[in-house]
Amino acid sequence: MAKQLSLFAKRRQRVRTALRAKAGGRPRLSIHRSGRHIYAQVIDDSAGRTVASASTIDKDVKGQGSGAGIKAAAEVGKRVAERAKAAGISTVVFDRGGFLFHGRVKALADAAREGGLEF
Repeated sequence: MAKQLSLFAKRRQRVRTALRAKAGGRPRLSIHRSGRHIYAQVIDDSAGRTVASASTIDKDVKGQGSGAGIKAAAEVGKRVAERAKAAGISTVVFDRGGFLFHGRVKALADAAREGGLEF
């Protein structure tokens, strides 16, 4: 008998499958949101490695208040964008995982776009 997937896992799988079809060899900006923190990383799936990453647990971001807010998510978006640009990446595919595109996820995406990433 097949293992039952949660609604979140089904949504994550559906989003990731659609991204593979649209990616066209571009790296993936993947995010994870927890109750206390938000994490972002640019992943090169063809090479199987992480090119750039940022999160609210980084030392330079951690001292600036709560890691659970929209301001912190925007700061993570700016930082991951500048680190990706330093690694030579300007276009990515945004992988929101199973998370809805609003609030902290949207703030991170908007800040990454302002930082120079195209998606």
